[in-house]
Amino acid sequence: MWPTAMADFESLLNRWQSAGVLNAEAAARIRAFELQQERPAGLRWQGMVALILGAILLACGVVLFVSAHWDEIGPGARYVLVIAMVAVFHLTGAWARERFRGLSTALHAVGTIATGAAIALVGQIFNIQEHWPGAVMLWAIAAAAGWILLRDEAQQTLALLLFPAWLFCEFSFAAQGHIGQNIYLGRFLVVWAVLYLTVFLGSRRKAVQGILFAAAAIASVFGISVMLESWNAWQGSQTFLPFGTRMWGWVDIAVLPLLVALFWRRKSLVPVAVAIAFGVALPWCRHIRTQQFYNGNFQQTYTYVVPNLLAHALVAAFTVFIIWWGVRQVSRALVNLGIVGFAIAVSWFYFSDIFSKVGRSLGLIGLGVLFLAGGWALERMRRKLINHMGQPGISKEEAL
Repeated sequence: MWPTAMADFESLLNRWQSAGVLNAEAAARIRAFELQQERPAGLRWQGMVALILGAILLACGVVLFVSAHWDEIGPGARYVLVIAMVAVFHLTGAWARERFRGLSTALHAVGTIATGAAIALVGQIFNIQEHWPGAVMLWAIAAAAGWILLRDEAQQTLALLLFPAWLFCEFSFAAQGHIGQNIYLGRFLVVWAVLYLTVFLGSRRKAVQGILFAAAAIASVFGISVMLESWNAWQGSQTFLPFGTRMWGWVDIAVLPLLVALFWRRKSLVPVAVAIAFGVALPWCRHIRTQQFYNGNFQQTYTYVVPNLLAHALVAAFTVFIIWWGVRQVSRALVNLGIVGFAIAVSWFYFSDIFSKVGRSLGLIGLGVLFLAGGWALERMRRKLINHMGQPGISKEEAL
């Protein structure tokens, strides 16, 4: 915890120097005084890795044991085993809380994860045919209860991941079989990803911030790729989403993220609003193409959509906005993510619109030039932006 505390302390000193509250000499004296203090005993990274791996292996072992003997156990014994599996982890975690806080956190996290499996298994034991997203909702409630009671980072992370997962499952279930299902799901992923990328910037809970940042980065890429499928209809009998489903979809996509940003971190309102506008526009940036082919003696027509040039420009502009917002919020993680996203957008444009038109040999030559020259230019720009952000005496607004 000491390196994390020092990193937070350094950011405060830099902010106070930038605002003119402290001069360089006073900041140096404060820094020297804090460095001389006794470092608190904390969990080393080796111990943290051991706890994480131990929790994962323990959970996997329990799952394998239960699955191997599941068919040999009666319904009553199955129910007792499932409930005991959750209770043992949480009771053991409560016992270890005062003795070894890290072990207690890991055991409680495994217990909350096991709760999700228990909910599904209980439904299977008693052959309950119900609304399956409700199981995800119950799991999210269990994680939220763990967060409220334990106040640790593992329970907070699980709760913040499971709540949007429940909303995602609910809408997916309601929109199943309709045209535009993937569009709305992609919009949901992108907007919530931007919310999680920006709302935890500067948080002292580094584990929560890191895990949610990684999950949001992956979700944003997947959401954009899903939106690019546009309004495809795989069956002639498919219809567009009903009005009520679309209304609740926009509540999940726009209203809830804006409310979370408003009450949690108001600075995130701008990127969330931009993500909503991006999600509205991207699915309409398309070309409709028709291809004819022969199936035996019959000629058939296949109609499909592909992203147009505006779609490429819109994705690239969105990554540039992420870079700009990272500079504004003095976040190296956002800047690095935006740079990687811009590189992916350029590579996607090259492969989809240029590579197939110039031939294989010229395409590979161009690809090599793109990687060498483009990689050098992006790395140079990235270092320049990060160095510019780190200069003392420059405020966030001046760093633009």
